[in-house]
Amino acid sequence: MNAADQQQRILDAVDRRFDAQLKTTMEFSSIPSTRGAEGPCQDMIGDLLRERGYEIDDWHIDTAYLKDLRGFGPIEHDFSRARTVVGTYRPQRESGRSLILQGHCDVVPTGPLDMWDTPPFTPTIKDGWMYGRGAGDMKSGTIAALYALDALRAAGLKPTARIHFQSVIEEESTGAGALSTIQRGYRADCCLIPEPTNHRLVRSQVGVIWFRIKVRGRPVHVFEAGEGANAIKAAYHLIQEIEQLEKEWNRRAASDRHFKAVDHPINFNPGIIKGGDWASSVPAWCDVDCRIAILPEWDIKQHQTEILNCVTTASRKHPFLANNPPQVEWSGFLSEGYELTGADEPERVLRSSHKTAFGSDMKELVFTALTDTRFYGLNAGIPSLCFGANAQALHGFNERVEIESLRKTTKAIALFVAEWCGVESV
Repeated sequence: MNAADQQQRILDAVDRRFDAQLKTTMEFSSIPSTRGAEGPCQDMIGDLLRERGYEIDDWHIDTAYLKDLRGFGPIEHDFSRARTVVGTYRPQRESGRSLILQGHCDVVPTGPLDMWDTPPFTPTIKDGWMYGRGAGDMKSGTIAALYALDALRAAGLKPTARIHFQSVIEEESTGAGALSTIQRGYRADCCLIPEPTNHRLVRSQVGVIWFRIKVRGRPVHVFEAGEGANAIKAAYHLIQEIEQLEKEWNRRAASDRHFKAVDHPINFNPGIIKGGDWASSVPAWCDVDCRIAILPEWDIKQHQTEILNCVTTASRKHPFLANNPPQVEWSGFLSEGYELTGADEPERVLRSSHKTAFGSDMKELVFTALTDTRFYGLNAGIPSLCFGANAQALHGFNERVEIESLRKTTKAIALFVAEWCGVESV
């Protein structure tokens, strides 16, 4: 069989099984796998991998083994049921290059359900898109990778290299799931993570720091509000000062070789605010959970110090906080940015596969969010590619993935696996 015939057999195999792929994607996306509730998704992935004959490694994550590893961030919620699932394919005769295919099954909260056009955990297909929380980020990508491997078998082919299919959690808050695979010893010649990138290859991505500001005030009855200290108003003062730090970091980003082309790559977000106990009482407390980005090669500890200094300086300008300074806690991500380098050969293979599947050259993405690729690149020195389908409204209402984009992405992944790992007839 010549190369062109082999490619066509793979492409046809994806098409033949695409309806089944969409059905599996909808089943997977219907599971409300928010943080701490990922178990049913991991069960489903384990079953899908067992049905296909993969070796299964399903373990509970022990943070005691992770806490000293590069990129670990604090975990504050109940982690007693946290699991990672890896299915391994081993060829009878190993001659190709090994591969990690990874997806995360955790999703962010839905927000108010009445603001969705369709129920977030009832995946719905309309007008060429699949709607649902997690359908885009990134359950469709995980299932696409699985069905890409299926397509090779359906085409009468089998890879000649070891493949680890990894389903992880915590991608949206710490990355502990991916980090657990590193600690467990999983390695390969390349890693591919099919996050939704609108068919582009992520060249450089930000890191992220999560922190919480805990402000305390002085409660009094609101009729004598001037005698108290309003913790919520004081928290807004601190937010405004951190916005000035955000501006400074964006000025620095203007000299970065990749992010200089991006408008405002450093985004600060006060994402959760809680405070007060009674509408007629001056609030005695306010907690603000925040996210801010950093660029590749920026030092985590240095920028943590800058955050602390900013809060301290801002507090000194405030009549109450000057003598009652707030606390800052690190509440999740302490993640470095990652730039893809030293990946000429896997890039070449992916670009070729993209060209065949999409009929166009693959573009690059400078990404103002982060992905799990950083762990494989920074911790293990594994070239780590991020490439996936077109999705919209990630983390928002009416999250969705484009169906035809997903089909072509699956084809590109299947072609990539065939060339990278090598294949032989079943």
